[in-house]
Parts: sequence; structure tokens; C-alpha cells
Amino acid sequence: MQPKPPSIGLILRRLEKGYGKRPWRTWGQPLDVLVGTILSQNTNDRNSDAAMDRLQQVLPTWDAAADAPLWQIAGAIRPAGLHRQKADHIRTILRGLREERGRCNLGFLRRWPTERIWNYLMSLPGVGPKTAACVLLFSLRRPVLPVDTHIHRVSRRLGLIGPKTSAEKAHELLAARVPPEKVYAFHVLMIAHGRRTCHARRPDHAACILRNVCPSARKRF
Repeated sequence: MQPKPPSIGLILRRLEKGYGKRPWRTWGQPLDVLVGTILSQNTNDRNSDAAMDRLQQVLPTWDAAADAPLWQIAGAIRPAGLHRQKADHIRTILRGLREERGRCNLGFLRRWPTERIWNYLMSLPGVGPKTAACVLLFSLRRPVLPVDTHIHRVSRRLGLIGPKTSAEKAHELLAARVPPEKVYAFHVLMIAHGRRTCHARRPDHAACILRNVCPSARKRF
């Protein structure tokens, strides 16, 4: 019989005690967050931030990026990896927006219900569940939980999802567990815990603030 996972409330109380409270804040305009999240795919924050900075230096407006040749966009975002593929996705999105809406802007999404926004974002090239959820959570303040590699790993170890649950399925399962008003805090605190303690290869069980409620850690002590 599998041990019962800790409650979301208990997890958050422990994480807040260890890493501090994380009030909900927005991270930028929807299009900025979308492009930044595409750049973050399959790389780390340092590389994606460097790519975004270089892109905005070389092409300071989204209209300029829409008009730029692919080689110029790809060269600017090279630090993010997969730069040719990401450049194609970004320019296709920008040109599509300008053709459909008259300008490179996603502000119109603020007026839409969450499900409609989700479906729209998921129809864009290079956008999967995590990227769509990041735009909804970080820019549009909708309680949609992005599941990155840290959240996926920590959630499995805590027993919140099964050991073979895919990242895509984890979005659905964790959404049913985490109260809407706690989604932002859960996201950022679980990432903090994954980066600092619950590492992929060698989790620091001895220093873990969730050790005595984590099924994975209890197996080792």
C-alpha cells in the first residue's frame, strides 16, 4: 500500500516557512511572457534570459521581429538553444497576430474566458501546456498551473501524482488538487524546492523541510 501524500496545505506551509511567502505578481505583457517562455523551453533561466535580452536589443519591437529574416532572430536567441526552431515559431506567431489582429499584441486575451485563451494559445506553433499555462498564470492572472521539470519531479516524490505520470497528465491531476488561490504560490515554491533541495539526481533528504511527510524520503530513513 502506497503511503498517503501530504496535503497541499501542509506542503505550502512548510515551503513558505523555508522559502518565504510568494504573493501573486504578474511578470509582463502576454506576448512578452509567451516569447520568453518559448525561449525557456529545454534550457535554463540564465540562457533564456540572455536570449530574450539579445532579441530585444537587436529587434527592439515585436513588429521589427516580425519583419526580420529568420537568421537574424535565430542569431539573437542562440543562447536559448534550438534557436532556428524557436525563431521560426516566434516569427510565425508575430506575423499571424499582425495579419489577424492588425498588430503584434496579445492584450485582447484579457477579455476572454480562460478556456478560450487556453485553446487559442495551444493552437500557436511551439506552444504546449506549460507555455500556455505560463502566459495564463504569470501575465493574465488566471489560476492555471504550469508544470515544469521541477514541479513534475517533486510532485512525483511527494506522491501527488503517480511515478509514471507524464508532464501533460500532471497538469490535469495537479489542477484538481491545488486550490485556485494557491496555484501561484504552489508553482514558485515547488520550483524553489526542486532547485535548492529536491535535486534530480541527489535530493538532499537530510536538509529537506518536507522530509518527514514525503513518501520518497521516508523510504530512505
